Amino acid sequence: MLCLHVLASTPYISDLIYTMRYFTIKCLLLLTSLLVCNLLKAQNKPVEYLASSARHVSRGNRTYYIDPVKGNDNNTGLTDAKAWKTFICINRLILSPGDVVKVLSPGGFHETLAIMAFGTKNRPVKIWFAPGQYNFFPDGAYRTQLQISNTNDVPYGLKAIALMLDSSRFVDIDGVGATVNLRGKMIETYVNNSHHIKLSGLSFDYQRPTVSEFSVVTITSKYADVAVNAEYKFSIKEGKLTWLGEGWSYQPGSYWQVYDHATNELSRMDIPQEGLRYEAAGEHNLRIFFKNNPGFKKGLTYQNRDVTRDCAGFFIQKSSNISLNHIRIYFMHGMGVVSQFSKDLNFNHVVVKAKDGRTCAAWADILHFSGCSGKIEVAGSYLSAANDDAINVHGTFLKITEKISSTQVKVRFMHDQTYGFDAFAADDSIGLVHPASLLTYQSNKVSKVEKLNNREFLLNFSNPMPDDMQTGDVVENITATPQVWIHHNTIEKIPTRGILVTTPRKVIIENNIINRTHNSAIMINDDASSWYESGAVKDVTIANNTFYECGGPVIALSPENKVKSTAPVHSGIKIIDNKITLKDTQFFEASSTAGIKVTGNRIAGTGSIKNIDQLISLKDCQDIRIYNNQVTAQKE
Repeated sequence: MLCLHVLASTPYISDLIYTMRYFTIKCLLLLTSLLVCNLLKAQNKPVEYLASSARHVSRGNRTYYIDPVKGNDNNTGLTDAKAWKTFICINRLILSPGDVVKVLSPGGFHETLAIMAFGTKNRPVKIWFAPGQYNFFPDGAYRTQLQISNTNDVPYGLKAIALMLDSSRFVDIDGVGATVNLRGKMIETYVNNSHHIKLSGLSFDYQRPTVSEFSVVTITSKYADVAVNAEYKFSIKEGKLTWLGEGWSYQPGSYWQVYDHATNELSRMDIPQEGLRYEAAGEHNLRIFFKNNPGFKKGLTYQNRDVTRDCAGFFIQKSSNISLNHIRIYFMHGMGVVSQFSKDLNFNHVVVKAKDGRTCAAWADILHFSGCSGKIEVAGSYLSAANDDAINVHGTFLKITEKISSTQVKVRFMHDQTYGFDAFAADDSIGLVHPASLLTYQSNKVSKVEKLNNREFLLNFSNPMPDDMQTGDVVENITATPQVWIHHNTIEKIPTRGILVTTPRKVIIENNIINRTHNSAIMINDDASSWYESGAVKDVTIANNTFYECGGPVIALSPENKVKSTAPVHSGIKIIDNKITLKDTQFFEASSTAGIKVTGNRIAGTGSIKNIDQLISLKDCQDIRIYNNQVTAQKE
């Protein structure tokens, strides 16, 4: 194919000088990637698109054209009239500074766009999509095993990927008016071991969302008639309902969500399937028979999903300086946008909103951060219509299962949904924590890490551990904790919590609007017995936000310590100048927390309550200052 010989043409003298300048580093990159390729082959993992031995180094400052309608992969790809048809030829290149890839028209692709590129700050590699809908099919896409935090029901299953940036630097992807439309379960974007990556303007959607919905039209004592959106295909056999997707199907279980259009509230509910009988009542209608109504109400919309955690919407791992700017997400399957052991992440004007005719945009969380560092910023975004939390920032405790010596221990991932990834690296700062008290009793440093399997590591420490260290204690990676700035966002239609955050570094949550989350608008947890999501916060400011009828307590500090201690788990909490309209009688709740300041808040209470002390619950807390707050009672 001619695309394999694009770089064989004789360059000009300036191009020769440019090529020499980058020759050494390119050779090193090629050798490194070849070693990775051979390793993957030895492990029987797919290597297509990853093997640099199958890629040619672009000489830079070139524009490549792709046209899925008029293109041909036998063309040169160097003019719009000689555009390539698929991504195959681009996937055989290592793009260089100044290179541009232009996708000229929307169309269908049966392969991953797998970018490997090495731009520079002044001459980034640019990928541009013309406006329109781009259908990505999983049948020919690159698939690989991925260990994703909080998402590991299928740890060894191969996950199909639509857009991928692997081992890349300084790449800008722009697509104002372009929609990446998935035609089956896929990761919408995978960023691996890459740095200074910008995604701007693109929209993302599923042709057939993996969350199914219907609305109740009529209700009687014996049945409910429901309308199903035309997008949500189904079949019925012997009274049982099966939801049908593109390459997948499932029968509903008891886990459902219900959306109230009148109040904009989204909540979870159990609808046991035993005793229900489904009957088709037209192409897009069902009649559901029952002896006792399990909870159907006229006018409400009911959401249902297969609860198997097998994927993520976006997956960003081992990367830094990643920016999502003016991105729109209509639907994503799996644990939302998962950022894992990545650094300096910016999400600006990200809109997660269901399309007209749907009520769900996210299968679980929207933005999920696990073991990240540097600074996380979420700004000017609209986050809505999820099946779980809007934002979750946490680390992961690993349990000490064996003491080998005074400086060596064996540690283990404890939750079935979170394991397999590299939780530590040499020179990481760590804390040894008593799980019952959740207090750190020693700060240490990792000198060496040996991964034993997907759940266990051998850790060597620079300094001896205390004599009272016991198996069952847990280790927190302090290096893998971020600063967090969440500001000027709107969060609504959330069935759980708006924002969860556990990090010892500075946290600012300001100028947000959080509407009617079913549970707390902001929750600060810390546990070493359930999800093992670390750790203690030290400096949190919650200021100038508007909270409207969120579940109580609106703000909660709820560490899961099992014993009372003279020292607090959390500290440094400032709740300042917020405006709160209460749904019930709980504004703020905290336990095992010191250094609490609550001032300048304007609270519209419930009933006849006028005293803020009646709206606050404190347990085992110290150094508390509550003053200059205004409570306005509402009539019942």
